[in-house]
Amino acid sequence: MRQPRYSRDMTDPPQILVIDDDAELCELLAELLGQEGYAVESARDAISGLARAQEERERPFTLVVLDVMLPGLNGFEVLTRLRQSSRVPVLMLTARGEDVDRIVGLEMGADDYLPKPFNPRELVARVRALHRRASHAGAAAGPGAAAGPSAAEAQGALTVDDLEVLPAARRVRVRGEEVRLTTAEFDLLEVLARQAGTVVSREDLARRVLGRRLAAYDRGIDMHVSNLRRKLGPGPGGGERIKTVRNAGYILARERA
Repeated sequence: MRQPRYSRDMTDPPQILVIDDDAELCELLAELLGQEGYAVESARDAISGLARAQEERERPFTLVVLDVMLPGLNGFEVLTRLRQSSRVPVLMLTARGEDVDRIVGLEMGADDYLPKPFNPRELVARVRALHRRASHAGAAAGPGAAAGPSAAEAQGALTVDDLEVLPAARRVRVRGEEVRLTTAEFDLLEVLARQAGTVVSREDLARRVLGRRLAAYDRGIDMHVSNLRRKLGPGPGGGERIKTVRNAGYILARERA
C-alpha cells in the first residue's frame, strides 16, 4: 500500500475543503489527497461550503478547492465572501477555455486556478505547492493583527521607499498602513522586494511563487502583479511600483536613493 507523503503526525493531518457539486470528483479528490496525507472534507453546494469554510475550527482548513460553476451562488461569490474574513489559500477550478473565469478568480483573490477537465495528479501537485507556501505563513488564520509589528516581526524587514515587507510576520505596510494580501500575492511581492531594482523574469516568478513552470498562455503571475499594483497603489512619486519590462519580466522600482 502506498505510503502518504505527509510525514508529520498523521493523527493531525492538514485539512482541505473541496467545494464542488460533482460527487464523483469529490470522492476522487478525497482518495488522491488522502494518499498524500491530507484530510479532505467536501461540500456539494456554495452555501454549505462557505459556512464550513468560515466556521470557527480548532484547526482551520489548510486550503480550499473551489469550483466556479456551483448551484445557487457561484464560486466567485463564495470567494468574495470568504475573502472578507479569511486568507486561506484557494485553488479555483474553472471551465477549460474560459480565460475570463481564471482572470476574474485571480482578481478576486484566488491563489491559483486549474481548468477542467484536468489530470488529477496536476491538481495534487498544485495543492502540494500551495500547502508548502502556506504552511509557514499561517495564511488560514484570518486577518492580520492591526497592531504594529513586534521587534521579532520587524527583523529582516524589506523596505522599498514607503513600502515595508515583513517576511517573518507575513505583513505588508504602505506609508504605515496595513495592506492585506493573499498568500500568492505576498510571496510574489517578497521575491520582488528582495530583488528590488532588479528585473525578475516571469518564469522565475512562476517557479518561486506558484511552484511550477510557466506554461504557454499562463496569466497567473500577470494577474497577481495586477492585484498587487491595485492594492499597493502608486509609489511616492506617483509612478507604478511594479514595472513591466517587456520580454524580460517585472521589477519593483525604487524611486528614492
